[in-house]
Amino acid sequence: MQQIERVEAFKKSVQNKFNVYNSLFLNLPYRNIDNVGMLIPLLMDQSEKGLKAGLNPKEIIEAFFENFADLQTEKERIDFMFRIIQYVERQVVLYDSVEDAAFPKLHKHSSSLSLKDYFQLVDNNKNWDSILDKLNSFSARIVLTAHPTQFYTPAVLDIITNLRTLILENRIDEIDVVLQQLGLTSLVNAKKPTPLDEAKNIIYTLRHVYYEAIGELYAYIKGSAGNERFSNHDIVKLGFWPGGDRDGNPFVTADITKDVVNELRVTLMKCYYNDLKGLQNKLTFKEVQEPINKLRGNLYRAMFDPSKDVGYEDIIGPLNQIREALVQKYHNLYLKELDVFIDKVKIFKIHFATIDIRQDHSMHTKVINAVLIKNGFIIDDVNELSETELINILLHKNITLNANDYDEEIVKDTIKNVSQLADIQAKNGEEGCNRYIISNSEDIFSILYVYALFRWCGWANKDITFDIVPLFETMKGMDNAEATMQQLFGLEDYRSHLENRANKQTIMLGFSDGTKDGGYLKANWSILKTKEELSQVCANNDVAAIFFDGRGGPPARGGGKTHRFYAAQTNKVANNEIQLTIQGQTITSTYGTKEQFIYNSEQLLTAGLSNTILGKEIVISEESRSVIEELSELSFAKYDALKHHDKFMPYLENMSTLKYYTKANIGSRPGKRGNKAKLELSDLRAISFVGSWSQLKQNVPGYFGIGTALKTLADAGRFEEAKKLYEEVPFFQALMMNSMMSLSKCYFELTSYMKENEEYGAFWEILHEEYELSKEMLLQLSGMEILMEKEAVSRESIKIRENIVLPLLVIQQYALQKIGEGNAHKELYEKIVTRSLYGNINASRNSA
Repeated sequence: MQQIERVEAFKKSVQNKFNVYNSLFLNLPYRNIDNVGMLIPLLMDQSEKGLKAGLNPKEIIEAFFENFADLQTEKERIDFMFRIIQYVERQVVLYDSVEDAAFPKLHKHSSSLSLKDYFQLVDNNKNWDSILDKLNSFSARIVLTAHPTQFYTPAVLDIITNLRTLILENRIDEIDVVLQQLGLTSLVNAKKPTPLDEAKNIIYTLRHVYYEAIGELYAYIKGSAGNERFSNHDIVKLGFWPGGDRDGNPFVTADITKDVVNELRVTLMKCYYNDLKGLQNKLTFKEVQEPINKLRGNLYRAMFDPSKDVGYEDIIGPLNQIREALVQKYHNLYLKELDVFIDKVKIFKIHFATIDIRQDHSMHTKVINAVLIKNGFIIDDVNELSETELINILLHKNITLNANDYDEEIVKDTIKNVSQLADIQAKNGEEGCNRYIISNSEDIFSILYVYALFRWCGWANKDITFDIVPLFETMKGMDNAEATMQQLFGLEDYRSHLENRANKQTIMLGFSDGTKDGGYLKANWSILKTKEELSQVCANNDVAAIFFDGRGGPPARGGGKTHRFYAAQTNKVANNEIQLTIQGQTITSTYGTKEQFIYNSEQLLTAGLSNTILGKEIVISEESRSVIEELSELSFAKYDALKHHDKFMPYLENMSTLKYYTKANIGSRPGKRGNKAKLELSDLRAISFVGSWSQLKQNVPGYFGIGTALKTLADAGRFEEAKKLYEEVPFFQALMMNSMMSLSKCYFELTSYMKENEEYGAFWEILHEEYELSKEMLLQLSGMEILMEKEAVSRESIKIRENIVLPLLVIQQYALQKIGEGNAHKELYEKIVTRSLYGNINASRNSA
């Protein structure tokens, strides 16, 4: 019944409203071409009918020009296609606004448990002591990243915010005006953004959404648990990668990192200033004027001058003084409002969000190599040293590093950055920057190289106030993870470091490269097993394991339903804290409004707290593990064969939009690591890899191999074993449901013309056969008749979004066909392909 109610609410508040406002939107004029908005529904209809009839995009577009659009020259037709793309991009923005405005109404019909539901369960079970203990120690850290799929400018975000408000109030005349504004506002960056630009875009959301949302969520939990019984200001924490994540991004420098932490601090001071100004209008009492005016003056100066430091005690001290006066002399008047502000200060302190430093292990190897050569420990390479000798140097030899002593830019900048981290902590507090993450960690030297760099850059005789976090993301890295951590824990110096870090070890496990490396099922199963093994090795060494999950937008990069993912973790996985990355357009699509942020943060907390509250423990039996292992290997074998197919990389390079990701002014980061002439899968960034499959509407990394694995079991008469897994093992069910989401966004009809291609036709058939098989087997497994049958609202939303971008996708494929023919307007067609990336990424909301 709940699903029926949600679908009805969706139709009324999303589908119908979008149709009304879209009719307004399609009448917006563009120069030079009349009635382009009226032709879009016609092009959509012709595209859908044409693809179903087996026509290819070139035939569809050329027939459309012949029959419906009086455009004679190729240049006119190209200009028309650019206009179509502009319209479709803005239709997506409009749909996003309508759907986001409806979120609170749809949430009322959600089957997911909120914190309110959990607190009610606690009341019924008289279990408040256990939940309070957990609430006061638990934490969810939401880490915002700047991957190149988050490209709405602040101007466009303002329009979206305005549209949401107007749609909620049905103010149609004003909506008409804002739609005109949207039609005239560029959605595309004029130039490639810098890392600082990316950071400022995300900080915009921090200021206008998260500052209030986290404060409101904290106040709600505090009020529900009891003001005197709850004081965990870390229950929801913000992490920040823009400006600190230099993995594969040479444009993130030490100076950029410094600029970003200043921007975070200065922006927070603006938030505090506005809150204090509002409070001062109420706190008109004599005894509080001096501390208010002094604090307001300090915040005002800090808002505009990054060199003006305002420490945490400089803020909380006057606020406590004001509070004391209200209690003792002014009858607690406005005390509640003041306490809300004080809690915000205790949550955000002077950092707003914790910026993480991240770099690839290979870069640290270059730095250590250069340092050891310069200091006479080696001649050419660290491999000249035995493991014991190298460990001894890293842990015990004292070297003083100066960036200016080195010529290579990566060496200079790495030393400069590590050397400035103490100053960053002095300005933004230790919580402002206290983690260093190492990508592609595969052995103890991944961690020890960074440990040594801290020692040699100023921490030689003092505690290192940073968590050193290995990121195990490849299959090799995960296979070695348990042995790596055990060896690390066996080093006395590192154990001393951990003691100074509260005996906690944060470990990051990455989905993106894991899926690219091992395929969907094997990567996810390997990650769960690795978590269990690392939980045990940490427990054996009296260390609390904190897992940090790299979760991208789509299932292929670890995305999907976050609550479902965490609620499905087994009892063997340490549950001390939830940490995850929020990537790309997921920042605005899942956490973009106050209501969405609060709801999804609650889902994180309830997933982490469910075992404590409900007494649920998820155990996967040895029998079930054996079946998952078998399916994992069968799936991997199929994916691995595809990955090593001689057409795999050429297909992506020549038949997809892969090469165009780097041409789009989306993000500051290059599309691949390194500068090799020949593109290799290992160098390819997961975003462009997964995104290219998404643009093709083939979504290979989200399911490929699962159909073959399940069919193999069925052919052996063992399909009931797989069904039992689906019904009894939440982890397995979550993966299968995520794969069904990936399959539901596939549309092989778009590229069916490729099966006639002499070079790539057979390869396309391999992809299509596994898609059909995976769809068939997953429907049998789940007992559903259609994909996502039990998630009707998500299914309907996907359907509308896919319909909106269908003309754009057909145009994209048409342009790729024209480029392949060696057309005289090749450069313009390449611009069409590049430009068409944006709308499709936004429409999918978790496509890359």
